[in-house]
Amino acid sequence: MMRSRGFTLIELLVVVAIIAILAALIFPVFARARAKARETQCLSNLKQLGLAHEMYAADYDDLYPFAKDAADEHAPQIWAGFPQWQALIAVMPRLVDVLQPYCKSREVFHCAGDTGYSELEGTPYLMPARPTAFAGVGSSYLFRTEVAFAHIGPSTLADPANTNIMMDAHGAWHGGLSYEAGRWNILFGDGHAKSANREQYDRAWNTPVQ
Repeated sequence: MMRSRGFTLIELLVVVAIIAILAALIFPVFARARAKARETQCLSNLKQLGLAHEMYAADYDDLYPFAKDAADEHAPQIWAGFPQWQALIAVMPRLVDVLQPYCKSREVFHCAGDTGYSELEGTPYLMPARPTAFAGVGSSYLFRTEVAFAHIGPSTLADPANTNIMMDAHGAWHGGLSYEAGRWNILFGDGHAKSANREQYDRAWNTPVQ
């Protein structure tokens, strides 16, 4: 009778090598797909927050919430150049609390790509935003508090299509690890949200609100 012949060691090594090559080709594709899904969910969150801002403005004389974000609360020294505004931080409510009645869930403040951060991006100021910003400070997003200090609303922005209202708190969540290579999802004053590179992010910040 003939005995069945098994695989030789060389054949097994060839199979393993082929599987490794396929995995090396496929895993980056899966990683990009997962990253794109996280970005899409994040943009959806920001659009919902844009609607929350509009509903709030409809109830409060067409004004953005007079509220602070995590950066204001934990690093108020960012407003040292504007002492009249810095003095208000201590008495302002948190944006996540003010907008809560207009949101279905606090999860809308949670970016799917949020991996936290230890310093406010672009500054030396420490932030307790670990293990995620959502867990540490209640929101993955930052607010352009300048619109609150200016006492303006969606219809009175000078250039709503180019003015950032809310954005990812850190560029590494959807981009590279360095500040220059970062990408941020941004909610603009006209209600649209999009992914932006560093140049576009800076341009949005430098668009005057009035």
